[in-house]
Amino acid sequence: MSGSLEGNKIAAAIILAGLVGMGSGLISRVAIHSNVPETPAYAIEVPESGATQVAAAEEPAGPEPISALLASADVAAGEKAFRACASCHSWEEGGAHKVGPNLWDIVGHEKSAMDGFTRYSGALAADDAWTYENLNAFLYDPKAYAPGTTMGYRGMKKTSDRANLIAWLRTHSADPVPLP
Repeated sequence: MSGSLEGNKIAAAIILAGLVGMGSGLISRVAIHSNVPETPAYAIEVPESGATQVAAAEEPAGPEPISALLASADVAAGEKAFRACASCHSWEEGGAHKVGPNLWDIVGHEKSAMDGFTRYSGALAADDAWTYENLNAFLYDPKAYAPGTTMGYRGMKKTSDRANLIAWLRTHSADPVPLP
């Protein structure tokens, strides 16, 4: 007899849980319902010349040029900055590719053309080279520089950090590209 009562208790608990869930959903819709109309009765037109232009003027258009900073860049600090890259890239001569290509001799190297690496995003399928300023723009905001890139890094916003990293990458080449 107690077995049939246990089944009834379980069924009652399930029904009660369903009723509580449905009731709380109904109460939340009533309590949070907004009386704002779908379309406003009176539209207020705001000219675009006001705050929108000020906000647009305050946002930087892109990274600051680093050419002048490269000669005095801190290569040791660049090596520390590379730690953010090391999980996906190696840098040693003849080093294995990881998720991203090995970056030995990257400065001045043709984009999307590291020997043995085939997983380039279509966004980087260009036949120009990684110049100092191309690397600067890419490291500043990879997704803006190459829309659709598979690189998950969000970017390095500090100009001196980018200059240090690029100067450090430059040293990892048998024939480093001359500084600008």
